[in-house]
Amino acid sequence: MRIIPILFTFDRNLVTAAGVCLTSLLQNAGQDTFYDIFILHKPDPRITDGKLADLTNHFSNCRITFRDVIGEFENGFNIRGIPETAYFRLLSPELIPEYDKIIYSDVDVIFREDLSKYYDIDLGDNYFAGVDSLPAINDDDLEYAQKTLGNKIGNGYYYSGNLIINLKRLRQDNKTKEFRSLGDRHFKFQDMDIINLTCSGRFLPLGPSFCLSTYYYDSIMSGRESVKAAFSEEELEHALRSGIVHYNGAKPWKEVCPNMDIWWSYYRRSIFYDEEFTHKFWKDQTYRLEKMSLMKRIKLVGRYFRKGGRM
Repeated sequence: MRIIPILFTFDRNLVTAAGVCLTSLLQNAGQDTFYDIFILHKPDPRITDGKLADLTNHFSNCRITFRDVIGEFENGFNIRGIPETAYFRLLSPELIPEYDKIIYSDVDVIFREDLSKYYDIDLGDNYFAGVDSLPAINDDDLEYAQKTLGNKIGNGYYYSGNLIINLKRLRQDNKTKEFRSLGDRHFKFQDMDIINLTCSGRFLPLGPSFCLSTYYYDSIMSGRESVKAAFSEEELEHALRSGIVHYNGAKPWKEVCPNMDIWWSYYRRSIFYDEEFTHKFWKDQTYRLEKMSLMKRIKLVGRYFRKGGRM
């Protein structure tokens, strides 16, 4: 049996999203893979006493450990409705002492393959392994990144939503102290900015299959030259075919977005499926389209086909 530790952090508003995410993880596990799942959260029975805990009764290839986090990042800067739980991944070297290395993932994610090959990567002295966002970044975010990172931007600007974390090295260098000291800074991308500022040059770059963000998906489908130059055709095809889908923009349980069909297919097969919610969602989307002007409908269809005919 191959034990792979994996970490998630979220609040009560993302319990269903977390459930669908974990369902995809466990359904696509290799025959010999056992996921040791850790969930860092603020004390809340809606997280610990519901269907999330019940997943172990449906899947024998996992263990779930819930850990309360109290008094951490309560004064952390929050933006776009992202709560302080987003910062909890920065505390993993202290809060997950059982392991020297762990995979971290946000929960607005769908896994489509076993993660053993990622966990087996030798991180060396790097603090993290992840996907550099720069090849797919938009102009506004690129300008922000340049201002935030300064001369460090040449080392990349890595997504924090999917990471392999070198817990041992971070402990040795006491990096959590540095992370905590920056929690109240008004960073647009919060924890992502913190780790890119403090750990610049200590990231091991991975292909886009480890974090097929909405921006990467759009860039690949539109043939963006910066993405094609950064990765091989094989890497891009692998990302599209079986990469970790990260809905880091619009959320498929809230609105129409690229690759939403993938999320909904796992949602329908999960113990979190709710027929009433599903009916309301699609009824609302139908109503929204019916109220849309003809010109907006034409633009929507045009955007659909420009991005590969998949929404």
